[in-house]
Amino acid sequence: MNQEEIQKICIEKNVLLEDSLIKNLSSLEDPLLFGFLLDKLKSLSGKKFITNNLFEKNEKIIKKFFGKLALKKGVNEIEFYKFPKEFSIKNLKKIEKSINSYEEGAVKVLASSFSMGKKLEVKDFVYHFRNRYEDLKEILNEKEELENLVSINKLSNEKQKFSVIGMVYSKKITKNKNILLEIEDLTGKLNVLISSSKEDLLKESEDITLDSVIGFKGVGNSEILFANEIFFPEAYLSERKKSLSEEYALFIGDIHYGSKNFLEKDFLNFLNFLNEETPESRKIKYLFIVGDLVTGIGNYPNQEPDLKIKDLEGQFQKIAELLGKIRKDIKIIISPGNHDCVRLMEPQPLLDEKYAWPLYELENVILLGNPSMVNIGEMEGFGGFNVLIYHGFSFPFYANNIPKLIEEKTMNQPEKIMGYLLKNRHLAPTHASTQFFPSEKDGLLIKKTPDIFVSGHTHKSGAAYFNNVLALSVSSWEGLTPYQEKFGNKPDHCKVPMFNLKTRQIKILDFETGQDGIKLSSEELK
Repeated sequence: MNQEEIQKICIEKNVLLEDSLIKNLSSLEDPLLFGFLLDKLKSLSGKKFITNNLFEKNEKIIKKFFGKLALKKGVNEIEFYKFPKEFSIKNLKKIEKSINSYEEGAVKVLASSFSMGKKLEVKDFVYHFRNRYEDLKEILNEKEELENLVSINKLSNEKQKFSVIGMVYSKKITKNKNILLEIEDLTGKLNVLISSSKEDLLKESEDITLDSVIGFKGVGNSEILFANEIFFPEAYLSERKKSLSEEYALFIGDIHYGSKNFLEKDFLNFLNFLNEETPESRKIKYLFIVGDLVTGIGNYPNQEPDLKIKDLEGQFQKIAELLGKIRKDIKIIISPGNHDCVRLMEPQPLLDEKYAWPLYELENVILLGNPSMVNIGEMEGFGGFNVLIYHGFSFPFYANNIPKLIEEKTMNQPEKIMGYLLKNRHLAPTHASTQFFPSEKDGLLIKKTPDIFVSGHTHKSGAAYFNNVLALSVSSWEGLTPYQEKFGNKPDHCKVPMFNLKTRQIKILDFETGQDGIKLSSEELK
């Protein structure tokens, strides 16, 4: 980059650079990498004027961060950002090799959020929704049942049979108890009526949420379509694959370290189990932590009395000490949650190394954004399991707004919310269900169907299959707080799903009660 390009990005980031550092940075060719670098230095130092000395002081953390920063370049190829040699960041190749070492039991990062903050404009939201529509339309186009598929602006005033794919703009119930939707594609808008006389179809349409992308088939014209069938872009797998090797993956989340109600004794029992010299424990190769490692600060009114540790860095230091006790052949895959001091807007980036730097020092930890997709257990003759990780901040919206999910009280059965989102192929289809950061590609879209979908946030343990996709919800390691009690929450504690990659057997380990666990075979999970 030339100095003019560097200065332009510095102005955007509100950062000043020492002249000698500008000279060194000019050897960088990638503006995106340069922007990342400024973000990290500014975050680490809390300063707007960055010197060579400041860069050198933070070299270790920067090296660790960029060594782990992997972006998908292809199906099997991971591209790592590299610093020029003159930056004196040594052994980058060694770091790359250790992370990009796809031996048996290794982890591949398929998708994760590393996006930088930027000034948002209206066009960003327009591009975001247009691209989401196009991606989901592409999925729905594969359904042969959508016959005579047309764009809305191609419809005539004459009555005809046709299919259309649209994003739901509005929804209301008519005086005759019909459901009337207004949908839109990139060419126009159309009313879709679901008659109350079609009971099954009406029941299904009651659960349609705004901004979802759906296919409709029926009879109508350019003014209205009388729907006979509805098609969701739902995630589907033809089989439940099994590994050739017997390994275990464990899933936890919502640790909330730093809370006075943190169940430390039970968590230590869990760590002891991981490190036991038993045949079962030695087969554990993966530990997923699905957000809320720490309890954070200022996350809800009057949180301070609930805190044992009242600063973020201290909370992360202590949880890193505990995770550091885990034997090093277990890969620990960590994504953030809303308590972890990352932006609330989703997708969420990696944990901020300004506070979470101790986790960056753990050699067997892989830090990801939220949501993320990783592959585990790939080996010769077996493609591995794709695991979708999402903390679950959008779940309360659907539990409280979708009739079927309200009826089933799904805040206590979050796996059913997960099934609903798999049906819509999106982690937060409705604009109001979560704060989101618009980007060219919608990071909350479930474009690739996972083998396993794991989530947290609700503090409830659950497991179920939806079209052969295993949905797992994890419990909490924090006892009931007054704030949770106020809202009638009934959390589960210290329950850990253990998934056998070879048999697909799931064993729920209960570290709160000391029970051996409940065994559920894949055949018992319908």
